[in-house]
Amino acid sequence: MFFRYNFIQITLYILAIYELRVDLKLLFDYFTITTLFYTLIGHPLSLCILLLMPYLFRFKFK
Repeated sequence: MFFRYNFIQITLYILAIYELRVDLKLLFDYFTITTLFYTLIGHPLSLCILLLMPYLFRFKFK
């Protein structure tokens, strides 16, 4: 039931994590400030989706 009503939000969440997979692996293996800035600047849409997803889920059930 939850998956059926939130299909688009869950799909966006999975695609955002999939887009960031290489950068997240680099951050976990070799954390540098350069990699962190590249991740933040290079993928603004994915980061916005990951940050706004709790907001989207909260208003879906009201």
